[in-house]
Amino acid sequence: MRLLVAEDERLLADAIAEWLRQETHAVDVAYDGAAALERTDVNDYDVIILDRDLPRVHGDEVCARVVASGSQARLLMLTAAGDVRDRVAGLSLGADDYLTKPFAFPELAARVLALGRRSRPAAPPVLRRRGIALDPARREVFRDQRYVPLAKKEFAVLTELLRADGAVVSSEQLLEKAWDEHTDPFTGAVRLTVLKLRRKLGDPPVIETVTGVGYRIP
Repeated sequence: MRLLVAEDERLLADAIAEWLRQETHAVDVAYDGAAALERTDVNDYDVIILDRDLPRVHGDEVCARVVASGSQARLLMLTAAGDVRDRVAGLSLGADDYLTKPFAFPELAARVLALGRRSRPAAPPVLRRRGIALDPARREVFRDQRYVPLAKKEFAVLTELLRADGAVVSSEQLLEKAWDEHTDPFTGAVRLTVLKLRRKLGDPPVIETVTGVGYRIP
C-alpha cells in the first residue's frame, strides 16, 4: 500500500515510516500540514496517518480538506490528547480511526492494514489465485503449499496483482503503490521485480505481461 505519514515530530515521523516500510508498504513523510496537502494533491494514498497538531496547516483542516476532495484514502488521526471529546472531534471531521500517543507500533501497523482493506473493494484476509496464497497480516506467501520467501517490494507487487483479481495492473500503478515518492518514475524497478517474482513463484508461470499495458495474474 501507499501511505503518507504527516507528523511534525521528525524522529517519530521517521520511526513510523521506517516501521511501516518494514511491513512492505511504500511510505512518504510530511512534517507539516501544508506539505501533507501538497502530497495528497499529487499522490493516491491508501492510508494517511495524520497528527492532529500539525504546524502551518492544522491537522483538522488537512483532514477536512482530504475528505472534501473525494479522496478514497483512509485517515488515521494521531494525537497526544486522549479525552473522549477530542476523539469525537477528530472522527466528526471524517477521520476513520483515532490513536492516542504514546502507542505501540504493532498496533499502529495493524490499524493501517485494516484501514487499507477498507480503502478498496472488499478483499478476503488471504488473497488466493492460481495456487498462490498471500496473507498480508502474516506477510507470508505460498505457491501450491510451498512457502515462497519474498523481498519487500516483491511482496508488495504480488499483493497489488492479486488484489486486481485478474485485471491488468500497469507499471505506473505498481510503481505508485509499491515505491515511494523518491523513486525515479523511469526506473526499471517494476520490470526487474516482476522477473524476480516469476522466478521465485516457479512453474507454471502465473504472471502474464500484457504488452504496452502492464501485468496480470489471469
